[in-house]
Amino acid sequence: MKVLWDRGRATVREVVTALPRRRQPAYSTVLTMLRILEQKGYARHEKVGRAFAYVPVLGREQAQRSAVQRLVSQLFDDSPGSLALNIIENEDVDGVALEALRAKIEGLQ
Repeated sequence: MKVLWDRGRATVREVVTALPRRRQPAYSTVLTMLRILEQKGYARHEKVGRAFAYVPVLGREQAQRSAVQRLVSQLFDDSPGSLALNIIENEDVDGVALEALRAKIEGLQ
């Protein structure tokens, strides 16, 4: 999705070449992933010459929000606070991000 968001539209070949060389998946793998994204409503395709170009349907923020909601629902018993606490306890969160989180929490109270 990042390639589609950055470019606005890309063929399978363009997605493959945009990915880092050391982890570059096969053409068929990228095609499968793009088809899955299309089935889930995250992207759609358009015919461009002989190829299909894939276009994002959901914006980055909308997709992130949807993914986080699924994550919270499936793994954190519908508790966004549990997810936030888990991240703070188990990941390296820098001071700037912690300050932004603190300000957001104070603004909600």
